[in-house]
Amino acid sequence: MDAYSGYNQIRMNKADEEKTSFTTDQGLYCYKVMPFGLKNDGATYQRLVNRMFARQIGRNMEVYVDDMLTKSTTAEKHAEDLKETFDVLRKYQMKLNPSKCVFGVPSGRFLGFQVHQRGIEVNPEKIKALEGMASPRTLKDVQRLTGCLASLNRFIAKSTDKCAPFFKAIKKGKGLEWIQSVKKPFKN
Repeated sequence: MDAYSGYNQIRMNKADEEKTSFTTDQGLYCYKVMPFGLKNDGATYQRLVNRMFARQIGRNMEVYVDDMLTKSTTAEKHAEDLKETFDVLRKYQMKLNPSKCVFGVPSGRFLGFQVHQRGIEVNPEKIKALEGMASPRTLKDVQRLTGCLASLNRFIAKSTDKCAPFFKAIKKGKGLEWIQSVKKPFKN
């Protein structure tokens, strides 16, 4: 489930509204709801959803900013869990984006991972992207590679050891020898 413009569903504290003022040729305006782009907007939103779903998080729900996942062991239990979730959403008047919501599915993607009854697995598209990468030739290529590997490290046995040559290459950062030092580990 995905909250519809989640940040914009949080009312600004009256005293803080003037801090969001801006001028147009039509006059002076301020936000009544939290706009995107404030320094603490992500943390504020996360605190809100953590408070909203405190009784469910870890039990039958996972929440990461505006992405929510209701998890259940059976179809009957799922209906009950969704009702509990919708009751909380109604209580706080939070609206969902219907085009980004899927219900009653045995598996799906959540935060870039594949979630199943048997647990969390790597998204196959991430593996294809990694397999399709050319051997790194520049510092930027190695940085891109380490970013991809970091997102998969929980699925790679001894990932720290296997990725060490790439991180060393980034630290060295120049010359032909660092490029040579990453070729063999990349092929593995």
